[in-house]
Amino acid sequence: MTTSAGLRTVLTVPARFRGPEGTANGGWVAGTLAETLAGTLDGAHALEVTLHRPIPLDTELAVGHVANSASLSHGGRLLAEAIPVAEDVTPPPFVPFNEAARAEAGFAGLTGPHPVPGCFVCGLRNPGDGLRIFPGPVEGTDVIAAGWRVPMTVTDEDGVVPDALVWAALDCPTGWAHAGSGGPGLLGRITAQVFRRVYPNGTYSVVARATGREGRKLFGESAVYETDGTLVAAAKATWIVPA
Repeated sequence: MTTSAGLRTVLTVPARFRGPEGTANGGWVAGTLAETLAGTLDGAHALEVTLHRPIPLDTELAVGHVANSASLSHGGRLLAEAIPVAEDVTPPPFVPFNEAARAEAGFAGLTGPHPVPGCFVCGLRNPGDGLRIFPGPVEGTDVIAAGWRVPMTVTDEDGVVPDALVWAALDCPTGWAHAGSGGPGLLGRITAQVFRRVYPNGTYSVVARATGREGRKLFGESAVYETDGTLVAAAKATWIVPA
């Protein structure tokens, strides 16, 4: 939640939106920080959010704005920053919902140990509590996919699914795309574009693929699609494998 404080805002990440133990889910934080720029930019811009440090839960964090950028800090230490970028994000190809749902059976977090079982997005949380997005390999392709069944419990006070939830859905799959090659690690940067709203009780395909690796850096792309193949949102991400 955010509250106004002059030209700054205060952001507190509820424990529900956790990722790795004791810290916030990177996609949710990135989307929430990006949303503070809403209304100041042309909607066609992609937004890039860089996460410099783990984000603590249930802690008041300062959000500052300079020109068209936003930053998140605590105790004078920069945690994350968001800027607009002049580029379009290339989405992985559409996977029909039924096929994406079938792919969940191969989700590495179900077939083996889950590194972050409490994650809001991909963790083994109760239905309605977490998003329960479990992307698995789609046979004959280089992508992983999941069927996203959006719970009513993720809406805001107006009944709208915030864009931050869409950023969260785009986040974890880009890490799981590297599950067979040393990932996922920790989200370092995510660039996303949200084109359409997501609706509670809706069904969507979430698709991701690995796009490369440089040392400890893992690169991936992801997308959310409506059941007819309409693109809802797309992202590219950089993950860091801990040393």
